[in-house]
Amino acid sequence: MQNGTAAISPLQPDSSGVYCISDSTAGWVGTPSVIALGGGRNKKRAVWAKGCGMRQAWLRKGVGFGVAGAPVLGLFSAFPAKAASFSSASIAGAAPLAIAAGVVGFGLASAFLLIRASRRDRRLAGRAMVQSARLRAELDQSQAILEGMPEVTVRWSDASTSPAIFGHLASVLPSGTDHEGVLDFRRWLTESDAEVLRLCVTRLRTAGEPFDIGFDMLDGRPVFAIGRAIGGFSVLRLRAGTDEAASAASIERRRLADCTTAENLFARLDLPTLVWSALKGTASANRAARALAQDLDREQIFSETDHASHLKALAKFGGATVLSNVEIGARRFDIALSTVSDGYVACLMPVVSSAIAAATTTVAEIGAVIDAIERPVAVFDGRRQLIRANRAYAEFWQLEANYLKAGTFEQSMLDRIRTKGLLPAEVDYRAWRTEHLKSYALTEPRETLWHLPDGRAVNVSAVPMSAGGVIYVFNDLTERLALETRYNALNRVQNETLNALREGVAVFGTNGRLTLANPRLSSLFKLPINVLTRHPHIDEISAICADAMPEDGAAIWANLKDVVIDLNPVRADRTGRIRRADGRLIDWAAIRLPDGQTMLTFSDVTESANYQQVLKERNDALVTADHLKDAFVQNVSYEFRSPLTNIIGFAELLASGGAGELNERQKSYTEYIRASSTTLGVLIDNILDLATVDAGIAQLDLAPQNVVALVDKARAGLAASFAAGTDVVPYNLKIDIDPDLPEFVADGTRLVQVLYNLLSSAARYATDDSEIHLRVTSRGDDRILFIFEDDGTTLPAEVKATLTQRFDGGLNEGRQRGAGLGLTIVRSFVHLHGGTLSIEERDPRGTRITVNLPARCDEVAVSQPGAAE
Repeated sequence: MQNGTAAISPLQPDSSGVYCISDSTAGWVGTPSVIALGGGRNKKRAVWAKGCGMRQAWLRKGVGFGVAGAPVLGLFSAFPAKAASFSSASIAGAAPLAIAAGVVGFGLASAFLLIRASRRDRRLAGRAMVQSARLRAELDQSQAILEGMPEVTVRWSDASTSPAIFGHLASVLPSGTDHEGVLDFRRWLTESDAEVLRLCVTRLRTAGEPFDIGFDMLDGRPVFAIGRAIGGFSVLRLRAGTDEAASAASIERRRLADCTTAENLFARLDLPTLVWSALKGTASANRAARALAQDLDREQIFSETDHASHLKALAKFGGATVLSNVEIGARRFDIALSTVSDGYVACLMPVVSSAIAAATTTVAEIGAVIDAIERPVAVFDGRRQLIRANRAYAEFWQLEANYLKAGTFEQSMLDRIRTKGLLPAEVDYRAWRTEHLKSYALTEPRETLWHLPDGRAVNVSAVPMSAGGVIYVFNDLTERLALETRYNALNRVQNETLNALREGVAVFGTNGRLTLANPRLSSLFKLPINVLTRHPHIDEISAICADAMPEDGAAIWANLKDVVIDLNPVRADRTGRIRRADGRLIDWAAIRLPDGQTMLTFSDVTESANYQQVLKERNDALVTADHLKDAFVQNVSYEFRSPLTNIIGFAELLASGGAGELNERQKSYTEYIRASSTTLGVLIDNILDLATVDAGIAQLDLAPQNVVALVDKARAGLAASFAAGTDVVPYNLKIDIDPDLPEFVADGTRLVQVLYNLLSSAARYATDDSEIHLRVTSRGDDRILFIFEDDGTTLPAEVKATLTQRFDGGLNEGRQRGAGLGLTIVRSFVHLHGGTLSIEERDPRGTRITVNLPARCDEVAVSQPGAAE
């Protein structure tokens, strides 16, 4: 303690981050007062600690006062004992006692106060240590969370340009990236993406402009960059993103105009424009900007310093700003700056004072500007005299160059153009010219449409000048109007076509709103026409349809919405069928249009689906009936064989005389029974063979055949069928077989049936003593022809049809019985062998039937289901 005051050391934090106040007075050692800085409860503890410190200061002052005043108090305490003899000697005698009493009292009081202060300080120090440990644990936990999350955080403060980097780098960035490589974007991004991210970070740190962008790193992994300005800090967060999120962010970023799009946009404009590419580090100037640079006698309009100032201005004002009254080459311009995805665009607009322009602009300068414009332009002064006209004006109105000289009156120019037949055909030309010359009294620009005799449509813009006079700009709208006319006609045709369609059509844009629809869509889903005309969102359509069709309207459009808003870049067209609660069936198709829109088509197929179901059921019934028919034929045919065998056996027994001798009439009847039984057996065999072919299970037993033996078997069968006593007329059978036939591989049994049925058919239609001729020949080494010729009656049309169609049972009368079935068997077996069958009439009468078979049927695909058809 010095002069009754305590020397307080500066605030110093201890190892736990808690500030302490300690006394440095000589001869005084006290417990430090603790101040815990923080919010909430810590703030209250800090105030309480401050109060403890004030009490310690008060205590020190009190002790000092006690030491100074103790002798005086002791003196006065001894005064009553010496009151009777108050004198200087008595006072001097009582002084030692007073001093001793004061010292003892002061010591007791000081000890008591020090004990209380020491206890309070120990309690406060314990609480501060607990609070410090808790804060340190929270800090460690926060750092562990940052290190464990798949993201990297970069923080810049206003006071320092060196950033602080937190997080686990390997979980986000490519392996091997250190803290210095985090901000070297080119080490883990492509050059264009690195430049875009660098520009975004620059704008964030200079203007606080936030951003959210997704990228694909060099190793193919997606990363998501988020920039925010938080509490005076600029924070960049790099998160490992999913493929879908990064792709969506990349698509959103690519929606911004890029340098190439900007160059194409400003290429043909008369406004001087430069597009600066951050990736290339160069500026691309349009034609007007190059002409301006040449006029300013400069290689480039902007220097590197100018580009740096432009970037700074864009970052400061959020990506778009105007630099006013900038001097470039002794001229002044307003520079409009706008950011694109990979650079920025600078447009130069000259700043010209009307008074200065009127005083300093020369005819040559005006001419240079006008000649650079492609549209026809003419400038007249207040006296209606020509100042300057460009070459496009002379070519447009077919005027000579020497005629367009300064000082020519506009009235005389109009008259000259009229003599060429180029001005609009007006009934009162003078009134029209007077109305046109009122342009000199205009205070605002005026536009007039002229329809020229040659079919051109011209928009005439009259712009008044402040110093007097008019600037005429002629814009040829012929092609534009023709395009608009064709577009409107095409649009009308399209609308009429859509309205006439029986299918409902709906086209949805990328924002989910309806852009095109036809009335059929309204009738299919009970949507009001006035709702469709105002281009509603698909959610609104779903809500209206849900009210109109409460059973399933919401569910139908919920599924269709998933199709419309599908943003998958590789999405494909889809189709489906809607079964509505009212029983209607609607087929829909989703078609992806080139511009990103989605077209939905709806077709009501309820009737056709019902017809299809009915036809399917009938076809199934017919197939079932056909199977039943085949089974019935087979069963009945097999059942016929047993009694037929008995009949044939007993007939042969009677004919042999084993049961006794028969007279002539009995023998004749027995022959009739044998012949009819043989014919019936042949018919049964034909039916079974035909059923086998129809079932698709017919098999050919292929083997080398002797043609002579086959013909003999067929002839013998014919003789047995038409034995003596039948009603078949006599006929002559001639057989001619080529001796040089190639080797013939076929099914002998089937061929005997073919030959027998054809000979039987010819015999049935033969006349008395007619001739039947069978000729067997070859055509080369690969085909064998069986040619049947007769000179009997011509075959009926239904019999000819039997050779190419199924037997319908129409031939059951007289001698022609069984012919249809036999010819059907012929056709089936010929087709099974891979051959062909043809029939033609002979002149003057008769029929020729030709069977063309391959010499080696084993090389032909036989046993084909449905071959008989």
